[in-house]
Amino acid sequence: MGDRWTLLLVRDLLRGARRFQDFQTSLPGIPPNILSDRLKLMEEHGLVTRRLYSDHPPRAEYALTDKGRELGVVVGALAAWGSRHVHRQTALVHAACGAPRSSSAGGRSPARRRARLGLADPLGERAQHGMSVCHMNL
Repeated sequence: MGDRWTLLLVRDLLRGARRFQDFQTSLPGIPPNILSDRLKLMEEHGLVTRRLYSDHPPRAEYALTDKGRELGVVVGALAAWGSRHVHRQTALVHAACGAPRSSSAGGRSPARRRARLGLADPLGERAQHGMSVCHMNL
């Protein structure tokens, strides 16, 4: 998980299944050999599944497993930290409604903040359907 690009792949996969070319579009600058290596490694570790949608030429679609979807909490926490401390001009918004997420705790408990962001149950209905929990509005 500490390799460059891996968390960005997880971030993109939290929105649903993706194809190789989808990653190349959303992650400009990632070399194809590195993208391929990261996806293979994530598959070996049980974070993603690969499904062929074309045999000739072979083309695959990647989706997070339950184990991989659990990383949504980590990605959300890193995005929240980054919006508070590094990219103050970047706002976190709720994916479903677009409402801004407050950068301050506002007296809420960590569990309540996670629930407000839809992160309380990383394997809940949203994760099972591959929906994004929150995203960064750049």
